[in-house]
Amino acid sequence: MSDPIQTVPHFINGEARMGEAARFAPVYNPATGQQTHRVPLGADAVDAAVAAARAAYPAWRATSLARRTHILFQIREHLAAHQEDIARIITAQHGKVLADAMGEVGRGLENVEFACGIPQLLKGEYSEQASTDVDVYSIRQPLGVVVGISPFNFPAMVPLWMVANAIACGNTFVLKPSEKDPSAALRLAELMTEAGLPPGVLNVVQGDREAVEALVGHPDVAAVSVVGSTPVARAIRRAAVAADKRVQALGGAKNHLVVLADADLAAAADGAVSAAYGSAGERCMAVSVVVAVEDVADKLVGAITERMAALAIGDGMDPRSDMGPLVTREHRDRVAGYVESAQRDGATVVVDGRAAPVASAPGFFLGATLLDHVTPLMACYRDEIFGPVLSVVRVSSLDEALQLVNDNPWGNGVALYTRDGGAARRFQFEVLCGMVGVNVPIPVPVGYHSFGGWKASLFGDTHMYGPEGINFYTRRKVVTSRWPSTTPAGVDLRFPGAR
Repeated sequence: MSDPIQTVPHFINGEARMGEAARFAPVYNPATGQQTHRVPLGADAVDAAVAAARAAYPAWRATSLARRTHILFQIREHLAAHQEDIARIITAQHGKVLADAMGEVGRGLENVEFACGIPQLLKGEYSEQASTDVDVYSIRQPLGVVVGISPFNFPAMVPLWMVANAIACGNTFVLKPSEKDPSAALRLAELMTEAGLPPGVLNVVQGDREAVEALVGHPDVAAVSVVGSTPVARAIRRAAVAADKRVQALGGAKNHLVVLADADLAAAADGAVSAAYGSAGERCMAVSVVVAVEDVADKLVGAITERMAALAIGDGMDPRSDMGPLVTREHRDRVAGYVESAQRDGATVVVDGRAAPVASAPGFFLGATLLDHVTPLMACYRDEIFGPVLSVVRVSSLDEALQLVNDNPWGNGVALYTRDGGAARRFQFEVLCGMVGVNVPIPVPVGYHSFGGWKASLFGDTHMYGPEGINFYTRRKVVTSRWPSTTPAGVDLRFPGAR
């Protein structure tokens, strides 16, 4: 009888490869709690993947912009044609509802679409006759082999943030997905290869911390991109700098939604529930704190509670489900622990997800939870919970709300609900945060802008994707040229200057 537990392979030089791992980790269907796959751990495949990327680099770098663009257009169309296929893999291993997974893939495709404009994005600058018979121009060139380390909560979108721009610029890529839900990245690589991407340009290495450390320290790797928790991002940033790599590292978040007294409370409640409980709160842009200003709190809490009562929580494959399970049993239990600690610390548990009927069902479920009268000293406020727990903090003024947000160590995303244009203008001007929404609860930039926070939400040189992604995956070269003429220039030992 064959083993029903499938092993997730690596993808190296255009084909699936099993490797020689001695250790494996389980991969679960979070809705049932059953193991469906196992994923190899360790670093046994790292050298082979980097070698394949290095071997593919000279030809890919020399590939014309016209040809690269043609392949990117084919990739975009092929991924779009298999969008539901990718989404179902995400739902099966991460747990988010299928509609949410479809949206994730769609947002990832925005980055491929942006990269399809690479001939325009790589144009340099030219100065004719900068000096007599001398022209100066700049060009952008790729870095070489680059690495991406992606998180479990967006197993398709975040890899596309990285891969699309990197390969468009002429780099080759090694992707290390999360070991919790590794199959979506593998499917992306298969589909991109089917669409015409040459073997070795995109490789996928499964593994854990050992694989990450081997990739970051590998002498043939030029740059590293990572999205993860703040401790992970900080550690990888330090290791990459020590290894003399270029690095962009996005960390954690504690995103606030500030509601002023003049706001449309129905819209604010809709936004708070959507942003807090979508994907079971496992989003780096999820709202985890509502800041109720002046006397708006009681009405707002009531409106949020009403909307929570209508949420359907269940298997993400069921179209009736609004929210699915958390990714692992351990993570579910950790999130539930924050609800317990909040209650001990004096917060009011308005809606307790631990008591929801779904919490006792098979799988890694926790109901949507609402905490009121939370203070900045409580662990439920201080820590990034990364689950379906929304805290309400009450403040007396916009000044106090700004101070609360600006004092927080994270600065990823923030939203403000108001009808007052002056208040909104002041808020966006003064708030210390990388991404700001005004009456928009999840201000994720579109693919032709760039994504990234401030403070402890970002470690590295640049934000991710968009124009800053092009900057990250290229380096500028400036050429100063003079072509021989019939008149010899002669020897001149003076420091060169314009004449």
